[in-house]
Order: sequence, then structure tokens, then C-alpha cells
Amino acid sequence: MALVMHKDSPTNSNYKQMDNSKYVRYTPEQVEALERVYSECPKPSSLRRQQLIRECPILSNIEPKQIKVWFQNRRCREKQRKEASRLQTVNRKLSALNKLLMEENDRLQKQVSHLVYENGFMRNQLHTASGTTTDNSCESVVMSGQNQQQQNPTPQQPQRDANNPAGLLAIAEETLAEFLSKATGTAVDWVQMIGMKPGPDSIGIVAVSRNCSGVAARACGLVSLEPTKVAEILKDRTSWFRDCRCVDVLSVIPTGNGGTIELVYMQTYAPTTLAAARDFWTLRYTTSLEDNSLVICERSLTTSTGGPAGPPSSCFVRADVLPSGYLIRPCEGGGSIIHIVDHVDLDAWSVPEVLRPLYESSKILAQKMTIAALRHIRQIAQEASGEIQYGGGRQPAVLRTFSQRLCRGFNDAVNGFADDGWSLLGSDGVEDVTIVVNSSSNKFLGSQYNASMFPTFGGVLCAKASMLLQNVPPALLVQFLREHRSEWADYGVDAYSASCLKPSPYAIPCARPGGFPSSQVILPLAHTVENEEFLEVVRLEGQAFSPEEVALARDMYLLQLCSGVDESAVGSCAQLVFAPIDESFADEAPLLPSGFRVIPLDPKAVSKMVQLNAIILNWKEFFVGLVYSSILYVQDTPGATRTLDLASTLEVGSGSARPASEADASYNLRSVLTIAFQFTFENHTRDNVAAMARQYVRSVVGSVQRVAMAIAPSQLGSQIGPKSLPQSPEALTLAQWISRSYRMHTGGELFQMDSPSGDAILKRLWNHSDAIMCCSVKTNASPVFTFANQAGLDMLETTLVALQDIMLDKILDEGGRKNLCSEFSKIMQQGFAYLPAGICVSSMGRPVSYEQAVAWKVLNDEDSNHCLAFMFMNWSFV
Repeated sequence: MALVMHKDSPTNSNYKQMDNSKYVRYTPEQVEALERVYSECPKPSSLRRQQLIRECPILSNIEPKQIKVWFQNRRCREKQRKEASRLQTVNRKLSALNKLLMEENDRLQKQVSHLVYENGFMRNQLHTASGTTTDNSCESVVMSGQNQQQQNPTPQQPQRDANNPAGLLAIAEETLAEFLSKATGTAVDWVQMIGMKPGPDSIGIVAVSRNCSGVAARACGLVSLEPTKVAEILKDRTSWFRDCRCVDVLSVIPTGNGGTIELVYMQTYAPTTLAAARDFWTLRYTTSLEDNSLVICERSLTTSTGGPAGPPSSCFVRADVLPSGYLIRPCEGGGSIIHIVDHVDLDAWSVPEVLRPLYESSKILAQKMTIAALRHIRQIAQEASGEIQYGGGRQPAVLRTFSQRLCRGFNDAVNGFADDGWSLLGSDGVEDVTIVVNSSSNKFLGSQYNASMFPTFGGVLCAKASMLLQNVPPALLVQFLREHRSEWADYGVDAYSASCLKPSPYAIPCARPGGFPSSQVILPLAHTVENEEFLEVVRLEGQAFSPEEVALARDMYLLQLCSGVDESAVGSCAQLVFAPIDESFADEAPLLPSGFRVIPLDPKAVSKMVQLNAIILNWKEFFVGLVYSSILYVQDTPGATRTLDLASTLEVGSGSARPASEADASYNLRSVLTIAFQFTFENHTRDNVAAMARQYVRSVVGSVQRVAMAIAPSQLGSQIGPKSLPQSPEALTLAQWISRSYRMHTGGELFQMDSPSGDAILKRLWNHSDAIMCCSVKTNASPVFTFANQAGLDMLETTLVALQDIMLDKILDEGGRKNLCSEFSKIMQQGFAYLPAGICVSSMGRPVSYEQAVAWKVLNDEDSNHCLAFMFMNWSFV
């Protein structure tokens, strides 16, 4: 029942206000009924509240106004409870982070003390040496070094019995001690990575090694998962380390202290087509410390450490894991503090000189392994807590599986391992594109598909190549390739790739350089916590080249994975991988990934490499010894001076060689691009598909080179040279129309001309300092750019081909769109209008400011409206 009383009652604290003078107390039954409705609809409408009173007799004596107040209070309490929970979580994170930073500070103080001691010791040694002897001969120095080595001999590791568990335990305990000295001590000189600042929402504290053997990276961070769950995830390396091909645990030995020793064989993928993949034979030791911390440490077993010999491998180069691992400490209030150390020697001397920076960079190791592990754990933790919600009804684990399958399929294509069924196909005489085939039906169809569904399936063919890019940031290139697919893709080839999902594929197309443009719509599916990787579906709108090809005029779908587009990430690999899918998009749908991978090179290492004359000999030996190598694409065009292939960089001593200072300046931004495209073929069409694939990859390589010239940073424009001037009759005519219409409407000259010829007008228009561009004017359609001069292309950061994908309203900000709408009628009646200063956005998302803009109608020879022209004056990137 409801008890109503006056406000002055001494017990009014137990009642809810109904109006200015009355209070009401709810019975448990009434509260239960209201809570039931709240769980279904936290904010019911007035009609729903009235319906609630009618349906629940126990609420009949409560006024609708009071029901509304109850729901308001309930929502407020819910909000306060969530906020309190969030603040408690943040407080726990900050407390743990404070503890972590204090430990890091203690470690740095120890490192400083150690360096001060070493500095004093060296000063004392130098002072003593200079005071006691003046013999500076080489013989004296050598003998001194020999005497010191005899006084302090290097301890020799005893040979352990491979069949003795005690010997393996000794190796494990040594590995544990060395790992802990790196994770929490000063065994390695760590330098914090740029941009990795600690905070409650940051990935953690990340550092890389300096002046140590091999390459090493270290990270520590907080996650809201228990230590045992974290250990389980980290051991499953194939789930988060994208370069990991397989991990086989060949032996498990329990130890007396409750831990385990595992003998592990791991294979990894090569990042490019130009070097062999790596494998590792390691001992992995899992144990607990006295403070209940969980440790997983690992090191390679070699002849110097002792232990059993690893499996032989012919297609891999054996690399070493120096003492590395994970220290997982329980955190008060739940969660874990993780310390990760990755320390490897990838045998960089076995790869060509130009690629060694990929194997000698601690920053690349940090991005690929150390940071990737932390990000994966944080992703799973937030998914488990419900902080991340994905639409489309897909479970996060299913979406992660799609991402892993895309990466794995692309890595398989790039590496082409013989034990997967890949074999090399003969070339056409030009070794610029490598073709490999795989006739195994499981390569594409998988075990869940019946081969009878595809009776003519002959196998999978992969065309791949690698090239060296100069002055093009990897993130910027991949972002451009993703957003401007029509710049490099061919619709007919896309249609053929999509047909592999059907029992009767289409006819083999001829690759059309430049391609028939098709519009794309990107539909996001999922993204990681820090947006460094996102999964999406791309819908390609159907086109028909001719009446005979109407069957091609259907929408196609691609499952696409894009990663590494954050330009501030140091050493990050940028990648765009996609595979055709059908409309059903089943969880077990077959995927045949293709795509691009761009890996940055260390500029300091590269600038030193190109000065070595012996590199030519190393390069020739590499091409003779490596079966699946791809000689890089060479294009005899002006673009070849900027988008260089590997072979051309090795022409040491040629007459066209540039001075060393100029070479060093131009090698600041260099990266290796790997391209791989996969196609299915029928039993009788293999050679035709190979010819099409080879031609298509060559076309894509040429397109990427043109894209590289278009998106190079503007400050490098003086090195790039001008973009090519269009010479078509249509361009000459359009230039005359633009100039004549401007003079007709404004009464002024767009530029002063000595000669009225069409060529001269086009040249002056093309080289005009202000950005001039034209856009279409169509009813019920957004204006699309059709032409721009060189300054206009630079402002929009695009090319003439990709320009047709850019709409006017997409580059203008809100103020610019309002100004244009208000002046549009004036433009159509008067013929022109001046627009005030404003901000617009380039195709790559960079803001551009301009002092003034002019818009005018462009009339053709019949004085009919042809298009709208815009001139942005004194523009600059903000």
C-alpha cells in the first residue's frame, strides 16, 4: 500500500516526494513491477506510463507524475553507479600505474648509478694507463688485451646432457635470471619509444634497446585480466603475432617447483618476397615466483647453450631468441601488470644489404611483437568486460578470426612455401613479377567444402612483386590505396576474382591499365581499441564495359583489413589486404587474400648501405641463390627517379650517380612495398590466367608509382618535379572555355597571354600559382571534380584520375558549404561570385586554408553551362 503524509512529518526521510506537500512510499511489490519495466525501457513515454498504471493494479494509487519522477531518479542512480564504478576502475589503474612508474624510476636510478660507476672506472683506467706507460704500439695494446682476457677468462657454458631433465632445468633457471634482469633490471640499455607516454588509457611503457647484440624491445602495461588468462593468451602466439606461421610444442617436462619446461619449434613468415623466412628452436620455461607472479621465459637452444638439437628445415634461416619472456604480476583489485621482453637475433647478415634495416630495427620488432601482444590482450579484456560492442550480430572472436585468416592467407601468398603445395611457374622472359601456383584443393576450398561443388577447379595462382619506395610515408600510401581504389584497380579483374566463389567463373578478362572506374562504399565491421587496425566490407558497384558484359554489372563485395595507417607510429608496418566474398558472408566462407604491405626502412642504416660498393656482388649472389625472389619493377619514366626499384639503387659508380650529400637527403623516407594478388584457375586456363595476372600486377606497380608521386609530402615538391601536363584536345578546349568564361563574367583576365593559342592557354592554366579546379553541375547529384591544374592537384593531394572520385561538398567545411549555398543563385544568374576566406580539406584529410575563392560558370562554344570553376587563392596547408 502507499502511505501519504505531510512534508513536516518527522519520518519523511523514508518517503518519495509526490508534489509540494505529499510523499509516498512504495511497497516491495510496486518497486518490483517498476524495476521490471525499467529493465525493458529505462525511459518510458507518457503513454507507456499510463499503460503501466492500467496493467498493474498495485500501481493504481500512484499518480502518473510520481511514476515519471521514479524513473528519473532510477536513471540518475544508474548513472551515478556506473560513474562510481568507472572512477573506481580508473583509480585502480592509476594506483597500479603509479606502482609501475615507481619501479621504473628505481630501475632508471640503478642504471644511472651503473653508468656513473662505469664512467668513473673508465676515467681511472685511462688516467692510470697514461701515467704508467707511453708505449702506444699495436703490439702493446694487443698484449694488454690478451693479458686481461687471461686474467678474466670468459666462462664457458658446460655442455648439457640432452636427455637429462636436470640439464634443461639449469638452462631454464639461467634463462629466468637473465630475463628478469632485462625486464626489471639494467641488463639492457633501454630507450623509451617516441610517442609512447604512460597513462591510464595508454598501451603502456614501451622501450627499445640501444647498443646490444641483436634487437630487443620491452613493454610494461596494465590489463584487466587475471595472470593465468594472460599467460594462456601470450602462449597462443599464432593468435596475436601475425608473422607467426606455426608453433609446435614437441616436448613438455614438468619441474619439481610446479613449473613446466617446453621444447618449442616456431616458424615465422618473411615480410617480403626478397628474403627467406625465419624459424626458432627454443626452450620455454613457465614458473611462479615467491610474490605469486607468473613468469614465461624463453631462449634458443644452440650448441653453446646445450640441449637437444632442433628439427631441420631447408626453407628457413635459423634465428635465435635471446633470453626473453613475460612477467605477469597480479594487481590489487583484479587485473595484471605485464612486463614483456622480446630479444632476438634475426641473422641480418643473411639478407641483402638493402633489406637489413628490416632485421636490425628494434622499433619494427616492438611494433610487430611487443606492442602487438599488449594490444591483443587489452582488446580481449575490453571485449570480455563488454566495453566494446560490434554491430551486425558478429561475435568479436569471429571478427578476429576473419582478420587472422586474411593476414595468414596474404603471408602464405607472399612466402609461397613448398610444403604448402606452392611451385614456381616459368616466366615470360622478364623477371619483374614472380608467379607461383598451388594445385591443392584445400588451399582455397578448405576441408569444409566438397570439391564436387567446384568440378573445374584447377588451383590457385599468385602473382607477386616487391619494390623500393622513396619519400612516401607507408601509412599515407596505404590510406590512399584504400580510399582511391579506382586509381589502381581494374574492375574486370575484380569481377573475375569475385567469380571464384561461383561454380562457373566468368571469362578471363584483359587487364585494362587505368581501369574502368567503379565507385566503392566502405562498410565498417570492427576495429581494435586504438584504431590501428580495422576490418570492413567494401561494396563495389557493378559496371558493364559493353552489352556483351552485362553479366559483370553486379555489385561485388570485398572483406578488407587495413592496418598501420597511424602516421605517428614509429616503425609500424602499413598493410591493406582484401578478399572477395559473396552476399551471404558466412563465418566459414573461403577467402583468397590479395593486397599491399609497406614496411619502413631505417633511414640511417639505408644511407650507410648505399655507399658500399660490395653490395652489387651480394645482390647478384642473392638472386642466384634465392628461388622465389622477385626482381623489382623498373619503369623507364620520370617517376623512376622517385619510385626506385632495388636494382637501380645499387648502381654504384655509374655516370648518373648523385653526390653523396644529395643521396643522403633523398633517403630520409624509404620503404619496401610488397604486392601479391591471388586468382583461382580452371584446369585448362592456367597459362591464360598467369598471363593476365602478370600483366595486371605490372599495371598495379605502375599505378602505385604514379600514386607515390602524387602523395609525396608537399615540402618535397622541388625534388619531385611538375606533374605531367595533359595534352588531349579536350584539355585544350576546356582551358579555353575556362579562360574565356572568366573574362566574360568578371571582366578581368585570368592570366596575361602573349599568344592566344590553345597550347599556351593550357600551359598557363596548368602552371597557375592558385588552385583552379572544375566540377560537374548535375541535377540531383553532388558536384564531382573533373579537372584541376597542378596547384589544385597539390592542394587536394590527388591525381587527375583519382580527382573524379572527390566530391565538392566533401572538401568544404561547414562554413564553406554555407557560403557556397548562399552565393549559388548569384553564380547562376550573374555568372560568378567571390567567396570569403575559409578552410577546406584535402583528399587525405589535411586542412587547407585559403584567403579568397572565386566561383564562375564555364560556358561552352554554344554558351551553355558546361561546369563550375573554382579558384582558391593563396592556399596553404594548416
